[in-house]
Amino acid sequence: MDKGKVYLVGAGPGDPKLITVRGLECLGRSDVIVYDRLASPRLLRHAKTGAERIYVGKLPDRHTMKQEEINQLLVDLALQGKTVTRLKGGDPTIFGRVGEEAELLQENGVEFEIVPGITSAIAVPAYAGIPVTHRDLASSLSIITGHESPEKLDRSIHWDKVTNATGTLIFLMGVAKIGYISQQLIKHGKPPETPVALVRWGTRVEQRTLTGTLADIERKVMDAEFQPPAVIVVGDVVRQREKLMWYEKKPLFGTRVLVTRARAQASELADRIEDLGGEPVEFPVIETREPAGGQAERRIGQALESAEGYEWLMFTSVNGVDYFFRWLARLSVDIRRFHKARICAVGPATAEALAARGLVVDVLPPAYQAEGMLDAVKAAVRPGARALLPRGNLARTTLPTELRRLGVEPVEIDVYETVMADTDDSDVLELLQSGSVDVATFTSSSTVVNLIERLRRLGAEEPVSLLKGVEIACIGPETARTARGAGLDVTIMPEEATIDALIAAIAAGKAKDRM
Repeated sequence: MDKGKVYLVGAGPGDPKLITVRGLECLGRSDVIVYDRLASPRLLRHAKTGAERIYVGKLPDRHTMKQEEINQLLVDLALQGKTVTRLKGGDPTIFGRVGEEAELLQENGVEFEIVPGITSAIAVPAYAGIPVTHRDLASSLSIITGHESPEKLDRSIHWDKVTNATGTLIFLMGVAKIGYISQQLIKHGKPPETPVALVRWGTRVEQRTLTGTLADIERKVMDAEFQPPAVIVVGDVVRQREKLMWYEKKPLFGTRVLVTRARAQASELADRIEDLGGEPVEFPVIETREPAGGQAERRIGQALESAEGYEWLMFTSVNGVDYFFRWLARLSVDIRRFHKARICAVGPATAEALAARGLVVDVLPPAYQAEGMLDAVKAAVRPGARALLPRGNLARTTLPTELRRLGVEPVEIDVYETVMADTDDSDVLELLQSGSVDVATFTSSSTVVNLIERLRRLGAEEPVSLLKGVEIACIGPETARTARGAGLDVTIMPEEATIDALIAAIAAGKAKDRM
């Protein structure tokens, strides 16, 4: 059996988008991912299908795997012929013990590659508005471990040299020793009024910053019950935070948002949340697919064969557009055969999906739901007209029912079906149980129903109770009606049923909370 290869990858400081392109490539080609708590679990979504995931960090019922055991695990996996990514927080060469892992791999003849990452020593201060160097304040910096006991710190750190060696001092993993570190720096020449900042869980939704001086920072840490992990910055650059603080000013800073859309559509919503400083937790509870069975295909084929007979094409979702064109291609139906039909779209996103395919919408209602479509076409439709409705299997009956009352013949075809996604993510359940989710978003009634069912299948006896402390954001009135019917308290609903409006409503709510 050929030996595998091990990639020793720096995951960056916490924000999953700070991993390098090379790091993502390694994740996507590996058979096994070995990771700990300092690497964002969201990075695991970039692993290839079927990749094994091995957590080597600390769990409530199990101590951290010893470093020697991790080293051997990497060797054993590689000797089985597997490609392995060892995902480590920050940069693996800065207090990441990558040397020990690489050394044992080398001794066993295992090929390895070290992939640098963005170290928390520079990224975390940057996210707190603190540049570690500054033309007028600091032209050099030192990165120092603060994790050891005072005795070991004294053996590993030459305080008389370190204290004034550089303009900025960065201590990693030193919260518990902040008093001793401050004392030693003052003892060896640092002025007591030297600015200090501690940044906890930097670049993440939990980021919290505490500032003070060498003289008072220990008391402030105790008063605030400030806990690790945190990066400690000592030096005049800390004063820049007052002018350069940027991340914490974002509209959704500190907000963790549950995204329940289908995975193929979740990225748009997740990206907007991240752009505004929030953290999306993607938990797709629905997925769409072509209807199974020959009967569905025959029905769709028959409906499309009558292309010249339709006076209207009515699209009620982006999915309806996407799957409609898939069926056209699959059944070799030329879109030009619908030349007699006027086109109505439920909202701007659906209209954009049509425009991307070269079709201009004739009717776009001001209210983005079935009732709005009816109001918009009432004056334009004529009795006896035929309208094709490419929809999903869970579409409401309101539109076809009301069209019949207007004398229009609606031809409904289920071009796709919505089913429950087979999502097994216990992290989401743990976040809800610990009260760590701030907002849950729902973009359809099926996301409401399926989230509750998915949580039940993950072991939650009362799924609705897990969402009691969570703000419920629904894209429109129909979704909100389903959520309320399930026992949820809907607190956010935009005036327009669009993703942009939903995000804006969430941001407005957070701004109001901060006032």
